[in-house]
Amino acid sequence: MTRSRAVCVTAALVTAALGVAAVPSVAAPAAAPRAAAACPTGWGSLTKTDWSSTAGEYITNARTGRHDCYDRFVVDVPGASADQLGYTVQYVDRLIQDPTGETIPVTGGAILEVVVRAPAYDSGAPTYPGKVGKPLPGVNLTGYRTFRDAKFGGSFEGQTQFGLGVRARLPFRVLQLDGHLVVDVAHTW
Repeated sequence: MTRSRAVCVTAALVTAALGVAAVPSVAAPAAAPRAAAACPTGWGSLTKTDWSSTAGEYITNARTGRHDCYDRFVVDVPGASADQLGYTVQYVDRLIQDPTGETIPVTGGAILEVVVRAPAYDSGAPTYPGKVGKPLPGVNLTGYRTFRDAKFGGSFEGQTQFGLGVRARLPFRVLQLDGHLVVDVAHTW
């Protein structure tokens, strides 16, 4: 009896194993594609200001960068802490050079004026190579979705002015980081 019971158990196990092997495998459903990162909203397009001021720190560079949701403008002020970087960023009808009152032409559907409360000179010697009314040195806006133009407005009485030509009056944000003032302008509302 024991032998027939062992034969039956073995037969049952073999049958079960063959049955599992004969069941066709089903592929797991493909993972859903990852959704693109949502672009930030709620930045707004009204004037943004911080009245802080740097002491003994100077602008050395201005540059741009492209991102998925926005174009970025960065002003480098090495040695300045985030809480020292004062600014005013606002849409204007025309970029008016301080102190001359001359209009600096900026192309685009809207003009974003960026004033950084740090000079681009030290004891009268320039610390940034920009020329008033000219495109920013080293900045090439080819392929940007939002930026159309970037001009140097000049530096006077401890503050420096830039003009960004943008496609339209789009929302923007301002970030104060150690050594850098960052302005991001969204691609869309």
